[in-house]
Formats: sequence, structure tokens, C-alpha cells
Amino acid sequence: MKIAVRSFSGVRSDLSWSDPSDWNQIADFAKEAESLGADSIWTSEAWGTDAITPLAYLAASTTKIRLGTGIVQVGSRTPGNLVMTSLTLQSMSGGRFILGLGTSGPQVIEGFHGVTFGNPVLRTKELLEIIKMGVSGEKLQYQGKYYQLPLDGGEGKSIRTSAKTWHVPVYVASLGPSNLEMTGEKADGWIGGCFIPETGNVFLDKIKEGLFRSGRSIEDIDILIPVSLDFTDDVEETAKRHARGYGFTFGAMGSVKNNFYKNAYARQGYGEIVDVVQKLWVEGRREEARDMVPNELALRSNLIGTDKMIKERLLLYKNLGVSTLKVDLPGDDIASKSDALGRLMDLVSDLD
Repeated sequence: MKIAVRSFSGVRSDLSWSDPSDWNQIADFAKEAESLGADSIWTSEAWGTDAITPLAYLAASTTKIRLGTGIVQVGSRTPGNLVMTSLTLQSMSGGRFILGLGTSGPQVIEGFHGVTFGNPVLRTKELLEIIKMGVSGEKLQYQGKYYQLPLDGGEGKSIRTSAKTWHVPVYVASLGPSNLEMTGEKADGWIGGCFIPETGNVFLDKIKEGLFRSGRSIEDIDILIPVSLDFTDDVEETAKRHARGYGFTFGAMGSVKNNFYKNAYARQGYGEIVDVVQKLWVEGRREEARDMVPNELALRSNLIGTDKMIKERLLLYKNLGVSTLKVDLPGDDIASKSDALGRLMDLVSDLD
């Protein structure tokens, strides 16, 4: 099993990172993660810093660790832009770039980017197909519902990239059944949030259907699961702190009509409680909403507890065929995060 890490960069909207020296700390963390054996480091984007630019900075500071976007928001960039960006980053990093795509939600896509959110699964599929076409050096000639290259009725013509071509692994962050099937059929990897090993086949069965259609098996796709890590003897108190964080996820990450995270947990047996949490949040009763999230949900979704407990959870993921865990490390500084990562790598090594 491989371990990936989330970059503690200014990817969340509540961080400002106005001091250039802050980015030096991020590069130092990436180098430390690389030296400890982490397979990859991942950035993200909401409506603050973007996911791509920091990876160019990290490419210059590292030599081996792979560099992934987890995720670039579908609809926020044109297919041609992502072809150019991907090939540029592959060139800068010597082939270490991974393009992670995800639909985000209507609040961000329509509210911040001004792009229609409708039918995100088809939009993702079309974008993925065009990117793979473009990075391989083919002319961009595509007639889809959302993307037409060249544009119908215009003066454009089919163009192939003038850059050196590279293989660019494309991962998709998907949660809904149709998007999971599309991921299995088209993508090189799955970024699987909201994943509980005990009920993981809710997702994996759909991915396998897509893999079967493309003539592939589960070994042909990187199953990458994001988790938070917390080594502790005070398991219940730590679990409650993590559980309360899901109040925001179920209440505010998406609209009342479209909250994919809430729906993913509902399909794993938590439907009644996540509906209550969302209702309380929308009513403005946010502390009550946070307190309603059960500790069990946090414990099953993350790596929380003693070394023995975490090793048992790691074994569950491994036995399911999960190939990579993308870990949000505890601590506010490089030393704390590095200590936790080293401890985790030792546990993974014991499993292997």
C-alpha cells in the first residue's frame, strides 16, 4: 500500500498565505515527505488558491515524489488549457504529475466560475476524453454535448499540441453511481472520499462495472482514499472532534438539493442522521448539527487511535484492494507532520 500526503498549503479559503516564505515551508514539507517514502503529494482548490500553481513550485523542490491535483474543478478550465497545463507540469517534473479532476458543486461552479453545473458526469467524461487525446498528440477533434472542437460554425480548425507529449495519469474524484462507473471505464485512478471500508463496496462495485466495460480489472486503476490521521489514546474525544467537522460537510458543502458527500454517507447507512445534520445546519443550529454526527462515522472514515487500532484499519483498506491512502497529517508544523508520517510509514511497512 502506498501513502500519499495532502500539502498543507493555502488551498482552503480560510488561509491567506500572503508571505512568500510560507511557500518555502510547504516545499520543505514536500522534501521531508519525499525522504520518508511518501509516493505523492496532493493539492486542492475551493475558492482560494488553485490546485495547479503550487505543484509547479514543488516540482522544482523535489525529485521523486509524484505531484497530484486533488482536485481541479471540472468546468473551471477549458480542455485545451488542461492539456497545456498537464504537459507543462510533466515537463517541469520529469513525468511526476497526476491530473485529478472532480465536479465540485453548483455553489462554486455556478457561483464562482459562472459555468453551468448541469450533468457533471457527462462533462467530466468529455473533458477526460479530450485531455487524453490532447496529451497523446492527437488533433483536438471532438463533438460532445459540452465541448465541440473545433467549435461548430466558427473559423477554428483541429489543432494538436506543439509541446512534447507525455503520458498524463488522470484521476477522478467521484461519488455518485454513474460517475463511479465512468471513472472505472475511463480514468487511471479514483479519488474516493467519504469511504468506509466496511461499506466500501457501495463504491467499488460500481467502479468494477466500469472497469469490466473497458476490459480492465481493479488492479488496473489506482484506488486512492483520502483519510485524516490522528495517533491518540483518547480515542473518543479525538473522534468527536473529527466528527464535528463533518457538520460543515453535510450542512454547507453543496446545496440542500445537491450535497454529494451527504448522499455518499447515506448510501452507506447514515441517511437518517445526515439528513438531520443538514436540516439543523440550514436552520442555523450549527453547534447542534456538529454534535449530532456520530463518532463512529469519523472512526470508520479515518485513521484515529492507537498504533494497534490504526494498523487494524490499514489492513481493512489493504484487503479491499485500496492501493493508496492520501493522508491529512496532524500538526501545524513540519516536525509534527513528519513525525506522524514516519510513524504511519512504519505501520504500513509492517503490513507489507
